[in-house]
Amino acid sequence: MLVDLLKTDEGKKAIKEVLSDKEIQQDILIDQEVIKQTIEKQLLSEKGQKFWQTLFKDPKFSVAFAKSMRKEHEKLMKDLMKDPQYQAEVMKIMQNPQMAEKLLSLVDTQPVRKEMKKVMLETFESPIVQAQIQEMLKKVAHEEIDQSISKKGKEASTSGGGQEQQEDSTSPQ
Repeated sequence: MLVDLLKTDEGKKAIKEVLSDKEIQQDILIDQEVIKQTIEKQLLSEKGQKFWQTLFKDPKFSVAFAKSMRKEHEKLMKDLMKDPQYQAEVMKIMQNPQMAEKLLSLVDTQPVRKEMKKVMLETFESPIVQAQIQEMLKKVAHEEIDQSISKKGKEASTSGGGQEQQEDSTSPQ
């Protein structure tokens, strides 16, 4: 009898009024465990899977869903990057010869080369990098100078020692 009353226009109007009440809405939202169980049950059912597949074919829904989940996805990815098991799996993928070939083909494109050049120029303009390059150049220059001095010293001692032997053999005894 109660169900029959709720099916009437007045009953439907009464239900709408009750559901529009802020307190009732909060009470409904508070019982999230029931909502969670219902969603899990619906997701796992065949009917639920078909429903979600159809829903995700709608581009507007897909975009809205992706935007709503963005922060959670970012957090998940950051957590995964710290996970050693996940890192190992990514390394396996990266070491796959087909994947390496794909990456090389991507790197060899004009836009990527242009971006790499831009990054390199920006890096070389950095005062810190310039100081590091100067230090490396000084170190290499000093090593070259030291090597040339040691070579000259060896040549001088070798040629000087040879002259002494020649002088010894030519001098009268």
